Amino acid sequence: MITSIFGKTKPINYIIVVTFLFLLYWLVHFLLFKKAYPPEELLWQTLVLATLFFSIFLVDFIVKRNKITLANSYAILFFALLMVVFPETLSDNKAILSNTFILLAIRRIISMRTLKGIKIKIFDASLWILFGSLFYDWALLFLLVVFIAIYIYDPKSFRNWLVPFAAFFAVLLLSSGFLVLTDNLDFFITHYHFTVMFDPSDYLNWASSGRLIIYILVLFILGILAFINLGNSGVGKIVTTRLVVFFLIIGLVINVLVSSEEQYPILLTFFPGAVFMTNYVESIKRENIREIVLLGSILIPVIVFLSVMIL
Repeated sequence: MITSIFGKTKPINYIIVVTFLFLLYWLVHFLLFKKAYPPEELLWQTLVLATLFFSIFLVDFIVKRNKITLANSYAILFFALLMVVFPETLSDNKAILSNTFILLAIRRIISMRTLKGIKIKIFDASLWILFGSLFYDWALLFLLVVFIAIYIYDPKSFRNWLVPFAAFFAVLLLSSGFLVLTDNLDFFITHYHFTVMFDPSDYLNWASSGRLIIYILVLFILGILAFINLGNSGVGKIVTTRLVVFFLIIGLVINVLVSSEEQYPILLTFFPGAVFMTNYVESIKRENIREIVLLGSILIPVIVFLSVMIL
């Protein structure tokens, strides 16, 4: 049943995922965190939710346009299910907004494989990452993937290496103009602190970090399986998968550096996680086994979510 629905690309799949996220979003805010919003704040939260919906369409567009996965809707399904496993991410507006900009950057970086308009794509990707860093300062680390992509696709052109700096000055001018209008020129000083919030005791406590540790282990295993299955694929898909891995690694590093009781940047790893989970499901040849795996992929997050609600 699940395979018959999400194993194809149908408009109903978007409706199911978006409706599910709509209910989950408000459930997390009103029941899990017991928040109450005045009308103007409720409007802002609705705009953040709309941004989250947009990120769903971005995920689907990236994987299909660049043929990272086959023609199915598993990626958006897993992207949504990861939010069930980590419902706290839905309360972090900065993570949602930053992740949307990072997805826009991923779209441009992966499309560099066509070797067309590389400088424009480098500029766009750098621009989106810099905008994403306005919400999470450590998101600047994703610029490393831009330089890795330059090294992979067109390292001989010296101008390519300068393009990210041009994007930096463009964002600086645009954001400075906005800050002047809002009388908030000290934003850069107060925002870009690059504070490390890493606490080793958090990761030694299984009760608080069990979900994260299991998630990382699963991604590690699925990443290895993905590269094994790519043995007979073209060089282009292998390079694309490597770039996805770099995004995953940096996302995990940011999660270690930033995580606190109010910040959940683990959301930045959900796109790479969804890609590897989709690749694994696609590698299962027997349809009945695939159906069981998908069913388990839905039931386990629901059980985890209920345990978080109860505890």
